[in-house]
Amino acid sequence: MTEAILLVGGKGTRLRPLTVNTPKPMVPAAGVPFLTHQLARARAAGIDHIVLATSYLAEVFEPHFGDGSALGLHLEYVTEEEPLGTGGAIRNVAAKLRSAPGDPVLVFNGDILTGLDIAGLVRTHRTRGADVTLHLTRVPDPRAFGLVPTDDTGRVTAFLEKPQTPEEIVTDQINAGAYVFTRSVIDTIPGDRPVSVERETFPGLLAEGAHLQGLVDSTYWLDLGTPQAFVRGSADLVLGRAPSPAVPGRRGEWLVMDGARVAPDAKLAGGTAVGPGAEVHAGALVEGSTVLRDAVVEPGAVVRDSLVGAGARIGARTVLDGAVIGDGAVIGADNELREGIRVWCGARVADGSVRFSADCS
Repeated sequence: MTEAILLVGGKGTRLRPLTVNTPKPMVPAAGVPFLTHQLARARAAGIDHIVLATSYLAEVFEPHFGDGSALGLHLEYVTEEEPLGTGGAIRNVAAKLRSAPGDPVLVFNGDILTGLDIAGLVRTHRTRGADVTLHLTRVPDPRAFGLVPTDDTGRVTAFLEKPQTPEEIVTDQINAGAYVFTRSVIDTIPGDRPVSVERETFPGLLAEGAHLQGLVDSTYWLDLGTPQAFVRGSADLVLGRAPSPAVPGRRGEWLVMDGARVAPDAKLAGGTAVGPGAEVHAGALVEGSTVLRDAVVEPGAVVRDSLVGAGARIGARTVLDGAVIGDGAVIGADNELREGIRVWCGARVADGSVRFSADCS
């Protein structure tokens, strides 16, 4: 049985203020911590042992997931004392692995939402006899990613970090954040310092003549590194566009968790998720958004493509469009917050004090 390493140590800096109090993989998406979806998909692919490589707010994971038995898994946790990078994190948990030297070990990042055929990735690794097999996906604009060109057999020929000029963009294939390592390769990663698999381990293996195989899988893929992407990923899970066996309810326009209260004439749409204890009052519209635990959306408010943090309050007739409201923040009535604005945890915005246009209506 293939086992896995899940990298969940990042600080989630680009996601702030969502990650001020909560590590990125534990921010709720479609009603449950995002990590739940990844664990459930791994289990559905036949994996039963997963080691979580933790660092930032590491104490949050084990109290929630325990030994993993509720998900049909055996989970173990290893915490980095100092950040070790992606390669260092993989090497740091090696002692918890049970695989023989020639066995495959799945490694995946804790911030990628994907429909990847996990079993197919492992199968490709075995049949090609690779040292490492990488999940690759194609994107329209690859400049923000590492390019991974391959030959006509799928074998990786180079690693090109974040190209900027047209001449440097030799492929639209990017590293999609899931790998299969032959167990013995993990032991070659230095264990006493930070290491990046993307910038050091993979290019180093390629230079040494190792067999790095690419598998292009063009199913659903989204990097949840920004608030806007996270909100979209949650909505896609609710709508059924992104696959997960862990969505706690049927797929559709909305998901309302137990204990939430939604007024009969409020409207939910676009894959909106409303967390436990949250309230959506009369005449409010919440579309394509995530409203976390115990948050309140007051009468007549409009919330589109936004995230409302735990315990936050959105005032009557206020409009949010592409906004992120931190935990416990209070947005007064008759405000208009748009275009990627982020309001920090616990902040207070007085009634009628913010506008992006002359008329909020």
